[in-house]
Amino acid sequence: MRPRYGSLLSRFGPTAVVTGASEGIGRAFAEALAQHGFDLVLVARREDRLRALATTLQDAHGTSVQVVVADLAQPAANAALLEATAGRPIGLVVAAAGYGSVGSFLSRPLDAESGMVDLNCRSVVELAHGFGRRMADAGRGGLVLFGSLVGFSGAPQSATYAATKGFVQSFAEGLAVELRPRGVSVLSVAPGPVASGFADRAGMRLSFSQTPEAVVAGALAALGRTTTVRPGALSKLLGWSLGMLPRRGRVRVLGALMEGMTAVPAPPVPGVPPRRHA
Repeated sequence: MRPRYGSLLSRFGPTAVVTGASEGIGRAFAEALAQHGFDLVLVARREDRLRALATTLQDAHGTSVQVVVADLAQPAANAALLEATAGRPIGLVVAAAGYGSVGSFLSRPLDAESGMVDLNCRSVVELAHGFGRRMADAGRGGLVLFGSLVGFSGAPQSATYAATKGFVQSFAEGLAVELRPRGVSVLSVAPGPVASGFADRAGMRLSFSQTPEAVVAGALAALGRTTTVRPGALSKLLGWSLGMLPRRGRVRVLGALMEGMTAVPAPPVPGVPPRRHA
């Protein structure tokens, strides 16, 4: 039997779409929403992990789960997801799919950097447009998008990632004003370092971080009440500390932090001399 949580389910239910649901923040969102009584559409690239999570949530909470295996960085994937959920009462979309990188921009493969823009930006726009239109027509719903603390200024050694998160932040702020009169809440979640598979894929080593569960708890508490949330004590502390600096100072500090998070030195770029440290 499902627990009676009430407000979240009645406001944003009955069904939630969670992208990037196979691990990290996306998985934590799926688990929390199942506890709140939502039916789920889980989206990610790895079918085995999605199926295992779906079985776990169905057994534990009686949740109805639809699995959609997709790489949302691909041009047709978002339209296919919208088609796969046509007719379902989607009241909440958590766009948690995304990835980042740490290291010199010129040392990074171009396809990886442009793919990051596709997934972190274009996919978010397409999903917000498709599901947002359905929600606006219904007069209710919520979109949870993911910015980052590094999205409030440039970040050397993570220039593309920070730029994609700056895009999402600006997009969410504008979209929130447009959709609020139509009953749709838009939330940008801007966490600091999070211990998850995201950091492993980005090649980061984290000396301090917060858990995906802390991010989810802060986001769900803020949904429908504000446009931007820095969830958890660590995000708030880092956000306050960086906010005390001028923008140029934030860029320099974030560059130093990102360089310190680089787990593996970037490979040399032909024609570019290696950077020497004093």
